[in-house]
Amino acid sequence: MPRACADECQGAGGSIVSVPEHPPTLVPTLGIDTRDWVYGDPAGTPIVLVHGFRGDHHGLQGIAQALAAVEPTLAIHVPDLPGFGQTPAIPGRAHELALFGEWLVAFTEAVAPDGGMILGHSFGSLVVSSALSQGARSARTILINPISAPALEGPQAFLTQLAILYYRAADALPERAAKSLLGNKLIVRGMSEVMAKTRDRELRAWIHDQHHQYFSEFADSRSLLDAFKASVSHTVAEHAAAYDMPTLLITGERDDITPLAKQLDLQRLLDDAELLILPGTGHLVHYEAVADTVARISQFVRPNTHAADTAASERSA
Repeated sequence: MPRACADECQGAGGSIVSVPEHPPTLVPTLGIDTRDWVYGDPAGTPIVLVHGFRGDHHGLQGIAQALAAVEPTLAIHVPDLPGFGQTPAIPGRAHELALFGEWLVAFTEAVAPDGGMILGHSFGSLVVSSALSQGARSARTILINPISAPALEGPQAFLTQLAILYYRAADALPERAAKSLLGNKLIVRGMSEVMAKTRDRELRAWIHDQHHQYFSEFADSRSLLDAFKASVSHTVAEHAAAYDMPTLLITGERDDITPLAKQLDLQRLLDDAELLILPGTGHLVHYEAVADTVARISQFVRPNTHAADTAASERSA
């Protein structure tokens, strides 16, 4: 699975392999420089991967690396969202879902001016949906563990309610104390234990280490709390009308955030959607089922990559 470039990623067979880190590109967007890691062919067909809440580019790095290996003509962009990882928060703006959508529109226009494809995981599925509603162009869209139902209707509604109380408590504290509470190692580990479904001890330990290293890399408590409110207040279904392109939904059978029945409802709601259900995994598909996920994504995006190759050949003829 992923793990920070400078560290390791999960190989196709589940083994942990070393992956070299490379520096990000700086992409001006809404007054900030978005940090963007590019895999594959920088001149290839663009696909933008949008990570989830409290994550950063490391969360989708394993998918990006594996996808670049099987689809080398793709230009795979994995940015850090505003306020997360190495990308600063956007000054003077509330980090509501509409802002994240606006940011993604600007980012995709910068890195894929002729259009491309977009993938979002978890909260990233909401960001993608908001961006599509605001005019972002995506020839094919992929949503991994999409937020298809209100958070308090999920299988772990009680834990969601505890999370809401936790973030409300942080909201009442001064910045230093809030960041200390939000980054509390025991709380982060508890979340990781609940979310991880794999029984592979090595992989499970690696997932916990990922969360330990990167789950608390946020700019400030205010933008983080804004993003949390957005994550529990919206669903992909609100933006169903924006999905006028082929869409691939990928979900874990044991997802704690959105029940499987709601993912089936979302598939029926969208005009042209396929659904891949991965048995034995939950909300961490991007960590626990990289090989299966990438194999299906590769099949799904191939019509666009082949069309781009044909167009390039015709232009050079």
